[in-house]
Amino acid sequence: MTGKAYLVGAGPGRADLITVRGLALLRTADVVIYDRLVAQELLQEIRPHAERIFVGKQGHRPRTMPQSDINALLVDRVRNGLQVVRLKGGDSFVFGRGGEECLALASEGLAFEIVPGVSAAVAAPAYAGIPVTHRGLASAFTVVAGYEDPAKEGSNVDWALLAGTPTLIVLMGVRSAARICEALTEHGRDPHSPAAAIASAATIHQKVASSTVAGLPQAMALAEIHAPAVLVFGDVVHLQDQLGWFMPEEGGGGFLSLDQPEP
Repeated sequence: MTGKAYLVGAGPGRADLITVRGLALLRTADVVIYDRLVAQELLQEIRPHAERIFVGKQGHRPRTMPQSDINALLVDRVRNGLQVVRLKGGDSFVFGRGGEECLALASEGLAFEIVPGVSAAVAAPAYAGIPVTHRGLASAFTVVAGYEDPAKEGSNVDWALLAGTPTLIVLMGVRSAARICEALTEHGRDPHSPAAAIASAATIHQKVASSTVAGLPQAMALAEIHAPAVLVFGDVVHLQDQLGWFMPEEGGGGFLSLDQPEP
């Protein structure tokens, strides 16, 4: 049998937000290579005799396995004729290094498929009742990685440009939230404009801190916001008061209800 890799986006945290195709592939894979931000319920869907390999990392700690080794692992398993699911939180192509892994496979002439996932960039705000676009408030949104220090020399993030975007969404920005807020205000964003942080979105552990750009770091500290979290800047944050719908205590666990495929 010819091997193939499937880069599957697992969604933002709740297990049943994975796509139907992603779940079907997970249930039939020979090998599953997965990251830390994957709902544990999804791991229960893996076949008993399938190989499971954890390659995630936490915060700024080193990976369990370097990216180059992950690439080599994918190449090895696919070359050996196996059906491999590379399971990532959110979407593989949104700060998931999925492109690097596909390039490694493509360079060896090996087959792969991208199975898009629900990105936390839009799902986390949605679970907090914050639409990333809204007529009359925001007709555009921008997503940026926040792990880079916005004050360092040589940054490839144009904070002057981002300061003016109607809705700005920052992933992986918990540690640098204060510096990000400072950079935005230094480049012209109103320090009194709305901002929010959503942690552990779509799960029973979801927390939301709403404030202003200037007050967001303190609000995050008071609410004990920890990674994984998404930061949102823009007037759309005001809609949370009317549109907040998700009650974590009422069922954000991540159940799966789709029927198992026929054997």
